[in-house]
Amino acid sequence: MHQAYLSLGSNIQPEVNLPKALDLLYEHGEIIKVSNAWESAAVGSEGPNFLNACALFNSPHLPVELKDQVIHRIETKLGRRRSEDKFAPRTIDIDIVLFDDQLSDDKYVRQAFVVIPLAEIYPEYLNPLTRERIEKTAARLRQQIWMEARPEVLGRFNRKRMEP
Repeated sequence: MHQAYLSLGSNIQPEVNLPKALDLLYEHGEIIKVSNAWESAAVGSEGPNFLNACALFNSPHLPVELKDQVIHRIETKLGRRRSEDKFAPRTIDIDIVLFDDQLSDDKYVRQAFVVIPLAEIYPEYLNPLTRERIEKTAARLRQQIWMEARPEVLGRFNRKRMEP
């Protein structure tokens, strides 16, 4: 099994689409931890606010298979429409942030909407750009940008992870 830290985001019916995406992920592996949903303003557009979360997902798939056979299928099932505008509103966006503790792209440790939820479920991860724990990066970003925890959105997933 492989460990993937996934970033999930939505600004079209996010209170519906984030939980649905997690339910669909359960069909393809095991969700170990889920952060709170965090609300933030849309970046790069005038669209509605986003809700973002991170999940630790155990999967038998390698990254390419995980993207093609799981993530893209979930995004399609939930009505994701890809366009040239990478900032367009979306029903769901799922990205692999870390795979077996390897960072997929440096951009993820610069983005508050990824770092803050990730720090909730993996606070000890060392940010490779700053060599500090990601929880410290998250604390600094929280001072610079408005984000609000929305624990009611994914509360049932957080209760599940606490059960024995």
